[in-house]
Amino acid sequence: MPMPGFEEYEPAGDCACRGCAQRRRALARARAIPLRDGGHPAARGARRALVLATAAGVVLGGGGATAVAVTAPPPGPAAPLDDPSSPQGARTPLHGPKGGPVGKPGAPAQPGAVRRIDRATIINRAKLWLDAEVPYSMSEYWTDGYRQDCSGYVSMVWNLGSNEWTGSLDKFATKITKDELLPGDMLLFHNPADPNNGSHVVIFGGWVDSTRTHYVAYEQTRPNTRKLATPYGYWSNATKYVPYRFNGVPGGILPEAPGAQPPAGPKPGDATVFPGADKFGPGATNDHVAQLGRMLIERGAYRFYPKGVADRTWSDHDKLATAAFQRAQGWTGADADGIPGTHTWKLLVEKQGKNIPPTVAAAPGPGGVRAYPGAAVFRPGRSHEAIRALGRQLVKKGFGKYYTSGPGLHWSEADRRNVEAFQRAQGWTGASANGYPGPETWRRLFA
Repeated sequence: MPMPGFEEYEPAGDCACRGCAQRRRALARARAIPLRDGGHPAARGARRALVLATAAGVVLGGGGATAVAVTAPPPGPAAPLDDPSSPQGARTPLHGPKGGPVGKPGAPAQPGAVRRIDRATIINRAKLWLDAEVPYSMSEYWTDGYRQDCSGYVSMVWNLGSNEWTGSLDKFATKITKDELLPGDMLLFHNPADPNNGSHVVIFGGWVDSTRTHYVAYEQTRPNTRKLATPYGYWSNATKYVPYRFNGVPGGILPEAPGAQPPAGPKPGDATVFPGADKFGPGATNDHVAQLGRMLIERGAYRFYPKGVADRTWSDHDKLATAAFQRAQGWTGADADGIPGTHTWKLLVEKQGKNIPPTVAAAPGPGGVRAYPGAAVFRPGRSHEAIRALGRQLVKKGFGKYYTSGPGLHWSEADRRNVEAFQRAQGWTGASANGYPGPETWRRLFA
């Protein structure tokens, strides 16, 4: 008996046998059932039902098999551009603990109904997967219901309430320029012709330094979530990655659409929005502190930061730098207390007002410098040519009053006290002004 073969099979329309009639009804029902969300269109097309075409039709008494005509179905319509044809997956609702969708299938979040969220919360959400080391997958979903690929990660970070993909994330955001980038924005590359060839999206976590050639990228990639200093825009693809700002953050643009949440406080798009005095002061750790430091450094406060950069934790360096900026505006008393207010923030954001004047003998910023010989050179009992070079530079800068016979090769208490005076002139306190030169003290002395 001949073995059956698997072929695409369409029963003849005029065959009245019971089997063909049932097959025609089954095919009609299959065509009426829409594709489920969450599957991959290319993969769904590849899984067209194969019909077992039997060698039935064996003619009784003839002993031969009747040939079965096979008719290929016509090709379906091309997938629209807002529907992915790559393993990223379609726009889907969040998935529950058992893998099923939460909410109605095919009803993801709408761009006009985004939730309000501040930048600090966005970065904190980005760190959730980073701390959990969530593995990359284009088909699996994490316990929070978000797909474990790059676009699912951004959907989670922005708290969209649905799983988006690189072809839809821009609907929830507004295109901005490189100069406008702030922590919580995204850099998006979507290739509509072939979404699986290069399409990617990352969360911008802030500039690495003042050159703005590298930034901190939070991203979902193989093998798992990572945070990495990345060349702008993304390694070798500087021109393909476009910066966007989520419409739900303060300063974002909420479209006028049914269900959109009304803005609270200042008008959306106002770049001078002050985050509030509670974001600054002892114990504060957030992105606003780092942003304040970066703005102050640009306005002449470089000397107040021993490492040359600002961070997210409030310190005396931030207070001293803020007070210096406030005094530069001619303010005194409570108006120059070192805690930024609405007016201070507005001047910094809009690059208005007066810069912090340079301190006499303080280095203005980065510059050429001879190599730092190491901390071990500057200790009691040590002799080194670098000690004399240090002393001569201190005298040149106006910090040699503790020398009685000029700088020498041997480290002395006079060297330490002169170095301490120089460090305090930078606005440093505590361990940053202990009189022992570190790399930043050395750099500023010889700048």
